[in-house]
Order: sequence, then structure tokens, then C-alpha cells
Amino acid sequence: MNWITNYVRPRINSLFSRREVPENLWTKCPECGTMLFHRELSDNLNVCTNCDHHLAISPRSRFAALFDGGVFVEVKVPEPVADPLGFRDQKKYPDRMKAAQKSTGEKEAMLVAEGEIGRTPIVAAAQDFSFMGGSMGMYVGNAIIAAAERAVKLKRPLVLFSAAGGARMQEGILSLMQMPRTTVAVQMLKEAGLPYIVVLTHPTTGGVTASYAMLGDIQISEPNALICFAGPRVIEQTIREKLPEGFQRAEYLLEHGMLDRVTHRKKLREELVSILRMLGGLPAPVAGDLPAPGTIAPPTAAGGQPEAQATTP
Repeated sequence: MNWITNYVRPRINSLFSRREVPENLWTKCPECGTMLFHRELSDNLNVCTNCDHHLAISPRSRFAALFDGGVFVEVKVPEPVADPLGFRDQKKYPDRMKAAQKSTGEKEAMLVAEGEIGRTPIVAAAQDFSFMGGSMGMYVGNAIIAAAERAVKLKRPLVLFSAAGGARMQEGILSLMQMPRTTVAVQMLKEAGLPYIVVLTHPTTGGVTASYAMLGDIQISEPNALICFAGPRVIEQTIREKLPEGFQRAEYLLEHGMLDRVTHRKKLREELVSILRMLGGLPAPVAGDLPAPGTIAPPTAAGGQPEAQATTP
């Protein structure tokens, strides 16, 4: 009986028991509540297939869709001091960092890469809101400076995707000092005559909005992104007034001259290629490459002899 109880019965139960479904197969759209299958959502660039709501997307997934063939090379970013203030709230700062690194699989809140987009070489930087709210710490400041220096060295445009809750409180004044540092980095690009394009995604707030996120030569935003310094709830509580509908959303800012474009994520790559080539004085982008007339090998007849010679006018 022990053999049947201890071995046979658990074996049968394991074969016929109901298998648990992994938790990450479905994502609920926060806007319309539709349950979205993970592959369908990923194929649609994390945009809801029902209501077109733009969900958060990681920098690596964004770069995979942005660069030609999904191929890019990461740019090395200097490492700052790990815990300069010895900050501790409910957890120690290093413990929070380790938890964020484990959940996202990334080293920090910004990824810098170089590659080609529509055969146009660029340097790109993207913030990861899932990493401690994309907060701007010393690493993010170093990343933007590294991106700007790399762009100047290679004479390439810089495209930056912002997504942040503001400065990182665990680094205090050192975090706020990244505002002037990143502003100097943007000035390096302007002095070199290189385009600096900013794509604002949901949300972009606080010190990020007050520095590098609003200094682009071209300001583009994804639909319905919240872009502000202080959030609407804080403003309403301060001035005790009801704010206009859609206040501080991308469409409202476009209407009032704060943005140049509001572009759907699936059309963003095409628009960036057009803008980059225009600013760089390059020919208009083409959808595909065709061989020049007369370069196609003529078809051969039986025996390997060419049937006719191709001619060019």
C-alpha cells in the first residue's frame, strides 16, 4: 500500500491534474478593461487592440522595433557611486535597486544604444518607467551625457524616449544636479549642429520635464501621454480649481503649442526616419531597395546561353 500511496497515486494525479496557467499570459488594458493575450499585445507594440491605448513598453522592446532588423549596440555608461547618501526609508536604497534590477532585468532606468533606423545611423536613449518609476538619478544623468558624447563623436542625431516620475529621492540633491548636467549635454549636440529629437511617453513628469525632455529640436509625443511638472491632482489641491478636460495630456499640449506632433506608436518609426533624413539633408526614405536598371542577370535558356541581353536606355 505504501508503494501505491506514495508513488502510483501521485504519479497518476500529476498526469491528469489541471495544469496552472502562467500569470503573465494575459494583460488587462487599464483604459477599456479588455484582456489582451501577451503575444497579441507584443506584436502590436504594447498597444491595446481594442481601444488603441498605449501601454508601457520596455526600452529593449522599443529598440527592437525601432532599429533596422532589431539590431543595435549598447553604449557603455559610466557607473556612479552606488549609495552616495546612505539613504533608507522602509528599505535600504541598495535593496530597492536590487529588487528593481531583478524585476526588470535591467541595470538601471535608462538604456543607450546605437544603430540604424531606415538606414539612417543614430544614437538612441530610452527610459524604463518600470525601473523605480524611471526616476532620474546619477546613472540617468551619466547615460544622457554618454549618449550625447557618442552622438557628437560619430556625428549622429540623438533620439531620446522619456518616461519618468521625476528625480530620484534616494539620491537627494545629487539627483537634482542631473538637470543642469543633462542640459549641458543637450547644448553639446546643438553646438555640434546635430539634431536632438525627444519622444515623450506616458508619463513624463517632474525634473525630467523641466530639463532634457523639453529641449528637443522636435518634440513628439505618444497619444494621451501625461506630460507635466506637477501633476493635475497636486495643482487642483493647490489652486482649488477644476482643471480643463485632458489638461496636461499630449493632445492638449499639442493644441497649445508645447508639442510638434502626437504620433501613434506604430507610425513613430516611419515618422522619425522622415524627420531625421530631412534634418540631415539626406534623400527621402524609400520603402525598399530595387536594383539599378541593367544590373539584373539575364535569364538563361537550355544549355546555359543567355536568351537576351538586358539593355539600359
